Amino acid sequence: MSTNDTFLAVFLGSKTSAKMAAWIALPEAERRAREQQGMAAWKAWVEKHQAALIEMGGPLGKTKRVDASGIADIGNEMGAFTVVRAASHEAAAKMFENHPHFAIFPGERVEVMPVLPIPSG
Repeated sequence: MSTNDTFLAVFLGSKTSAKMAAWIALPEAERRAREQQGMAAWKAWVEKHQAALIEMGGPLGKTKRVDASGIADIGNEMGAFTVVRAASHEAAAKMFENHPHFAIFPGERVEVMPVLPIPSG
């Protein structure tokens, strides 16, 4: 495999989505039980795909936008990232089917994109 087989997965979700509102509305005991179920499922996902994980990644913090107008605090849907290696873009995407991020937790989706090589010269 080469750098063309490296993919960035970005975990996305909105703090104002209906899915998040439903999650927050859960009774605390039920939400905690789902959190434990989700963490166990995520750990199982990591174990299943351990050989393909290049960078486990992790949560992303608050965002600052920098442009010609200066620096400003902004919000976006990005919550976390992971870097994987796969034989193809399709194979990388399939790794995230039914991922706990959205199958158990209130995340909405995982977007998977190739990490392109830096042009030389």
